[in-house]
Amino acid sequence: MAKLQCLEAIKENIKKVVVGKDDVIDMLLVSLICSGHIIIEDLPGLGKTTLASALASSLGCDFQRIQFTPDVLPSDITGFNIFDINTGKKVFNKGSVHSQIVLADEINRASPKTQSALLEAMQERQVTVDGVTYELPKPFMILATENPVDTAGTYPLPEAQLDRFLMRINMGYPSFEAELDILKQNRSVTSEIKLNPVASAEEIIKIQEALELVYIADDVLKYIIEITSATREYDGVIMGVSPRGSIALTQAACGLAILRGRNFVLPDDVKHLAPYVLPHRMIMKNRSGAKGTTALDAVNNILEMVRVPKIKD
Repeated sequence: MAKLQCLEAIKENIKKVVVGKDDVIDMLLVSLICSGHIIIEDLPGLGKTTLASALASSLGCDFQRIQFTPDVLPSDITGFNIFDINTGKKVFNKGSVHSQIVLADEINRASPKTQSALLEAMQERQVTVDGVTYELPKPFMILATENPVDTAGTYPLPEAQLDRFLMRINMGYPSFEAELDILKQNRSVTSEIKLNPVASAEEIIKIQEALELVYIADDVLKYIIEITSATREYDGVIMGVSPRGSIALTQAACGLAILRGRNFVLPDDVKHLAPYVLPHRMIMKNRSGAKGTTALDAVNNILEMVRVPKIKD
């Protein structure tokens, strides 16, 4: 119960500044539970950076924001060695990624070479500079934001890097009531709500360690495989979801179970998470998304076609 109370406290804290986006916040917390990274894609002004900053402020963790631009170098991310003339030795200067929570703002504005500097950090939780490996702190999470419409001066993220993100989420426009609350909260530039930490790094690590204790039945695992296998055969798909995607969906389902206060996974957990975990791992023949051929459309259609298993009590 302590785990659930901790997660609820984080959620309520974030809701003070991110209004009317309960499901988005849930996906953010599931990624945190799974030690996963998340990419937030949507139009400007919908709260992508606010969401990421609110999570960092709610946790007693180190936080770094990287504003990606074309002139950001890989060494700015990973760190670099300089020669100290006083000691005659090389001294390592840590890059921005050496923090527990890292906001990679407008990640698609950096060059592919700089984007690739994040790959080792995202997958191995470490960086290698001049042949020396440096472990990254725990917990470690990258929250990337991406603007899908202002494409001038941007670089598409490589599929290999997209595959390292546990989820891709969209903020979406707020409801009428939510936008009314937003306006009341932001009457002036000095009215910004300051969030205090409500959870420690140690508490988050304990919740992450509990992920392996969540029970997932073989029928649910088979359900996951049937979904991901269907993406590889679906008409209009060039590249379906890899086994890494199946693992990601399994981990996310266990994370959602913890967030819901359960120690077992339901098929509905898988069905709820698939649209967030799978589409960005697929390549469509028609990448423009015309005529209902988006990866999200494919995943939703597959979820309707694949039989949902019945789990015995």
